[in-house]
Amino acid sequence: MRLTILYDHRFYRGADGVIFSIQNYNYPLFARRYLPVFDAVTILARVVEQHNQERQGRFTEGDGVSVRAMGDWLGPAGFVRQRRAVVARLRDCIQPDTAVIMLVPGVLGTLAHADFAKRGRPYGVEVITDPHDVFAPRANSHPGRPLFRWWYARKLRQQCAAAAAAAYVTATALQERYPPGPQAFTTHYSSIELTAEAFVAKPPLERVGRPKDSFVLAHVGTMAQLYKAQDDLIRALHLCVTQGLDVRLILVGDGKHRAELAALAAGLGLADRVVFTGQLPAGAAVRQQLDQADLFVMPSRQEGLPRAMLEAMARGLPCIGARIGGIPELLEADNLVPVNDAAALADKIKAVLQDPARRARMAARNLEFATQYRAELLQARRAALYAYLKDQTATWIKQQQK
Repeated sequence: MRLTILYDHRFYRGADGVIFSIQNYNYPLFARRYLPVFDAVTILARVVEQHNQERQGRFTEGDGVSVRAMGDWLGPAGFVRQRRAVVARLRDCIQPDTAVIMLVPGVLGTLAHADFAKRGRPYGVEVITDPHDVFAPRANSHPGRPLFRWWYARKLRQQCAAAAAAAYVTATALQERYPPGPQAFTTHYSSIELTAEAFVAKPPLERVGRPKDSFVLAHVGTMAQLYKAQDDLIRALHLCVTQGLDVRLILVGDGKHRAELAALAAGLGLADRVVFTGQLPAGAAVRQQLDQADLFVMPSRQEGLPRAMLEAMARGLPCIGARIGGIPELLEADNLVPVNDAAALADKIKAVLQDPARRARMAARNLEFATQYRAELLQARRAALYAYLKDQTATWIKQQQK
């Protein structure tokens, strides 16, 4: 049986006709996750035509995995103009003899769900984030934010409640807001891929070549929106420096707010203390930056379950995070801070950096905790959900043929 995935990711088609992805997608991972259960995978997604540019980024398609373009749009107004065409493409591409998984929340899943509900078609959802937090104040600046917050949260509740199979990136947090139906097969797994090379053998006690009273913070996250609260992290860094702490910050990631964040750092006199690495390929390049740090900090305004934090934990880093989404499932309560509170964040950073014994305890605990997210353990959960959805879909197909 084939699988169709509805995924609001934006892919690109180069001048040679090859579809590629700049970030947040990895063909080998998609293949390894779904193909042990399904014969082939078709991804329905947004595709930007870039015929005048050379291909860049990661390959998208390969053995068993293909992409079908649903068009592309910018903002709500752009989507409204294309809505009818997108719906028509979805109907053409979602074949009656395939299983369907929707990565939600998303526009494509919302459009398809109405048709699934009418026909009683079984489908699966993989819930990757919380729209209630995505459209929270300070996380998104669009004037339609309050409406989008209500609308997408409402639609996600409906999609989860009616799904035959529901997977969440959190163990409990997203499930509480968007519960599965009583008859659904449900599980949880992150999209992270923590293979053996992702783990250190033991946490580093100190960084070579740096004074013991000089520290480096690390953060990994998109700058397309200020979901990850890098602005509050820069403000917290400023408070730490003004209070006498010798500390620097590595920011991994890119997006339209990068220049704004760089200007904020410069305005606070931190231009020489904040390093913007830009977007880095997942894996060794990101781990190299993490391995320079003494503390990983993620004061996010919205989260599902942060893969970047799990990667940092696997490198034996102590971590601080905001009390939101799935972060409290990863960290102990004493290492959490309120959302949108740079002063509290600065206090927590100082307390951890100035206590070597505490950092050592946090590092050892985090490294051990991260082993729960080893690739082979998560894949077993995925495979169980996919097999259940495959069986449910096969039963539905037989009923339609009677």
